[in-house]
Amino acid sequence: MISAISIKDKSKTDNYIKVSPFRKEVRKTEPHKHNNYFEIIYLLKGKGTHSIDHNEFQIKPPVIFFVRKEQVHHWNIVSSPMGYVIILKKAFVEKSYDGELKKLLSKLSELTSLQLKEPATIEQIFELLIKENNFIVVEGLLKALFAKILETAKPIAEKMQITNTLFQSFKDLLSKPDELKNSVAHYARLLNTTPQNLNAICRKFVNQSATEIIAEYIISEAKRLLIYTNNSVSEISFSLGFTDASHFIKYFKRYTGQTPQAFRIL
Repeated sequence: MISAISIKDKSKTDNYIKVSPFRKEVRKTEPHKHNNYFEIIYLLKGKGTHSIDHNEFQIKPPVIFFVRKEQVHHWNIVSSPMGYVIILKKAFVEKSYDGELKKLLSKLSELTSLQLKEPATIEQIFELLIKENNFIVVEGLLKALFAKILETAKPIAEKMQITNTLFQSFKDLLSKPDELKNSVAHYARLLNTTPQNLNAICRKFVNQSATEIIAEYIISEAKRLLIYTNNSVSEISFSLGFTDASHFIKYFKRYTGQTPQAFRIL
C-alpha cells in the first residue's frame, strides 16, 4: 500500500517548457503527481490504459491527454508507444504576454482526453517544437498547436460536455485587459453568482482561488505595460484599477518579488 503519492518533476528548474518524444520504455507506472507543471501527452501508437484521478481511459491513438499538476495519474501500456510530451511550467505562462495563447491554454486545461481526427499537422508542430528554443517562436508554435487541437477535436469536446460555462466566462472577462479589476466580488456580480461559488469553481478546475487567477492576469498585464509603454507606475496602477499607487507597488512585489520600477529596468 502506498503511504503517499509521489511527486515527479521532469523539467529542469531553469526551463519553462520541455518538449520531447514519449519514452518508448514507459509501460506501467505508479500513481503520481507532477511538480508544478501542466503535461500534454500526444500518442500516435500504443495500447493499454491511462488513469487520471479516478477515471481510466483506453489508449486509442491518435489521442491526447492533459494532466494538471494537482491530478494523480498512471500508465498501464501493453504495446510499444510512440508520441510526444509537453511539460509546461507556470513560469512560461507568466512570461508570455500573448493573451490568445493563454485563452487557448485555459480551454485545454479544462479537458482530460481527446481523440484527434487530423494528426499529421499536429505531429509536424510537435517536431518543430522539439527543435525550437526561441521563446517568441515557441509561443507561436504552441498557439498553432492548441488551436489545431481544439479545431480537430471540437465535435468530441462538445459531446463530452466538460467545459464549465461559468469558469470560461470568468476567464473571458479576465482576457479584457482594459477592464481588469482586483476584486472577486466584481466578477461574481458580472457572472450573477457569489464570490464563494466562483472560488469553488476555480478550485475545482485549476486548484486556485479566484483571487490567485485574477492576480495572474493583473501581473501579466502590468508587466506588459511596464515593458512596452512609457506610462509611469502611477498611471499603470490606476489603469489596472488600483486607487493608490503604493498599494499596486506592494501587490506587484508580493507576486513577483520586486517592485514595478525594478522590473522595468532589468
